[in-house]
Amino acid sequence: MSSLPTTTNSFPVRVFGGPTALFEYGGLRFLTDPTFDAPGDYLRPDGRFLTKTAPATGAPSDLGAVDVVLLSHDEHPDNLDTSGRALLADVPLTLTTPGGGQRLKDRGVHAARGLSDWESVELDRPDGGTITVTGVPAVHGPGPRETVESITGQVVGFVLAGEGLPTVYVSGDNASLDVVAEIADRFAPVGTALLFAGAPRFPELFDNELIVLDSARAAEAARLLGARRVVPVHYDSWAHFTEGRDDLLAAFTAAGLTDRLDWGLRD
Repeated sequence: MSSLPTTTNSFPVRVFGGPTALFEYGGLRFLTDPTFDAPGDYLRPDGRFLTKTAPATGAPSDLGAVDVVLLSHDEHPDNLDTSGRALLADVPLTLTTPGGGQRLKDRGVHAARGLSDWESVELDRPDGGTITVTGVPAVHGPGPRETVESITGQVVGFVLAGEGLPTVYVSGDNASLDVVAEIADRFAPVGTALLFAGAPRFPELFDNELIVLDSARAAEAARLLGARRVVPVHYDSWAHFTEGRDDLLAAFTAAGLTDRLDWGLRD
């Protein structure tokens, strides 16, 4: 698929499995955490492996032009894999963490830029307006951010806004509802929230506590944000995700928010 329908207040989001999604917003095309490698075992920085259980529902060649990659972090293969790294070379701008921006530049991705908390970049729209992309906090595990980052690394989320456009929140690998509440204080209500979920856990990390939102916390995040629409991502295609679509549906049903769910386009 090389094109998506015209952007509206409920613009379509194409999901590819894992954390990867494509959407057009204000005339620009955004891709989150590109992961298109085949199923298999992938090495983590700590020497252990992550197991991908299903292929993406498309390939980089299906994307068409991508204007901006929103990369929550570059250090884990379930958020940026080999094929994802390769496509960054052809993307005009990759926004990511401060550390990730430098690492990518060191590897030849010269159009990478790191965003600190609440730092914004203005992007020109084809219609002559602008889109503001703001880097927002994310915590990839339980507990104080400084403790978590020393183990799982920096992560960034994103908020997109523009005149006449609905506000968009892309959570990245965040497990903290306190962070969501802080973002909501500045940006709520949100038109569309792409929430990374899946309740990933590892016995050897943080005593098996959550390192990204589980389904119940995703529903609470939607409530805090006043999100009119939630597109869940990062809940399938990897063995370390402990909750999937059925769990998300049950949690949003229990919270009375089923009407907010949008599972996205898959082909």
